Amino acid sequence: MWNKLNKSMMFCQMMFGLSFYGVMVILTRFFLENLNYSEADTMMVVGAFSSIGPLFAIAGGFIADKFLGAYRSLTIAYLGFAAGYALLVLGASTVNVPMSLCGIALASYARGLMSPSYPSLYKRTFASQEDFENGYPVNYSVNNIGALLGQYLFPMFVLAIGFYGSFFLSALLAFCALVLLVVFRKPLRGVGADIDKQPVSTKNWLTFAVVSAAMIGLVFFMFSNMDIGQNIVYAIGAAAIGYFISLMFKAKKSDALKMGSILIMTVLTTAFFVYYGQMMTSMTMVTINTMRGDLFGIIPIAPEASMAMNPLWCIVAGPVIALLFSSLEKKNINFSTATKIGFAFILTAIAFGILAFAVMTIGSDVIIRPEVFLVIHFFQAFAEVIVGSLVVAFILSVAPKHIENFSVSLFSVAIAMSGIVGAVFSTSIALEKGQEITQEIVQQVYGDYFSTLTFWAVVMVAVAFGASVVIRKMLEKCDDSDDLNLAEAES
Repeated sequence: MWNKLNKSMMFCQMMFGLSFYGVMVILTRFFLENLNYSEADTMMVVGAFSSIGPLFAIAGGFIADKFLGAYRSLTIAYLGFAAGYALLVLGASTVNVPMSLCGIALASYARGLMSPSYPSLYKRTFASQEDFENGYPVNYSVNNIGALLGQYLFPMFVLAIGFYGSFFLSALLAFCALVLLVVFRKPLRGVGADIDKQPVSTKNWLTFAVVSAAMIGLVFFMFSNMDIGQNIVYAIGAAAIGYFISLMFKAKKSDALKMGSILIMTVLTTAFFVYYGQMMTSMTMVTINTMRGDLFGIIPIAPEASMAMNPLWCIVAGPVIALLFSSLEKKNINFSTATKIGFAFILTAIAFGILAFAVMTIGSDVIIRPEVFLVIHFFQAFAEVIVGSLVVAFILSVAPKHIENFSVSLFSVAIAMSGIVGAVFSTSIALEKGQEITQEIVQQVYGDYFSTLTFWAVVMVAVAFGASVVIRKMLEKCDDSDDLNLAEAES
């Protein structure tokens, strides 16, 4: 199942996790302290950084399908990461807000190029769909090894080499991945789709350059004007889904039913990632304001580095989930992807229920121990791996081949829209600069917020299980339609 191509791609994925999440974990303090942003504005920018990139997977999927192919798109994406982090180096060293925003805009666009290109190319490095589905959760864990190291170590790096030194390290890591992709250029193009094997015309290169410049400019504008930017995210997301629906109405019945199941899955994914996005926004603010002490009394951890607990558990969750579902399938116990998402929402409800209880019962010292967040991230990480790995595999298994990359990009659209929605929700707990953190504020402001999120997570459990029934019936009708068409063709 494993070979040098998928192993080399997983190295690139690890470099992405290490560099991207290393940057993300220090952005909150960077904007709060160096750029003097308010809590509300910081949560919006960091939330947007975690979500706007996936939004531009719409453009990335279209570019990979129609202009450059997955391999070239992926290679250019890593070049964009390296360049974006280099701009952050300049922005940090000169305390330049526009330069810093330009850096995260370029990195966000690069993530949009990478998101649909990576899974479609990675899938082709395996001998079968079954091998890919079993291998993708492991790839998710590899990505999280990088994320774990980045989120835990980068707050410490800031103390030693400053923000600019940390951003430079991220640029160097992204460049290493770029080098490896160039080294494996021929074999990766060889297993790619037909477009990867063909030369790119001058017209396509020029079109790509113009579109990319426009997209990067748009992202910069969105970061600079978040009130308008969030509405642009909603508009682009709605347009992408609307376009997908228009394609669905034009498709034959079997393809239309498959595409309808993808739409339902997109809705469930959007709801789930509203919760995932809290890790970068509201949960980070809670840890900065309340988490104190070393983990188990021996492991030093900065409050903002609590996010590192998520990839720590994701590393464990990937192989466990792959083994669990593979073992169940061997016993003829098969759960649909939507049912598995229902399981994920159960885990999410538990995670946010624990968080709500922790803030509502906080003591007069206004301190929550790191071990509490370790348990919270345990449940949320297992939920994340279920949704993050299995939904993409589901989309690739049912999407019509001619819109495969665009279909995968809907997963990224879900992440983008949920990230902005989640960031907007998070601003409701933003405190004024210099405001004293008291027991009453934590219990009322944070307690009410996370209790509400817990309630809606429970509601989404029922919604996901209901969606599972609907999707199963749609795919059964799809099979019946395919059988009918085959019989008509043979007659």
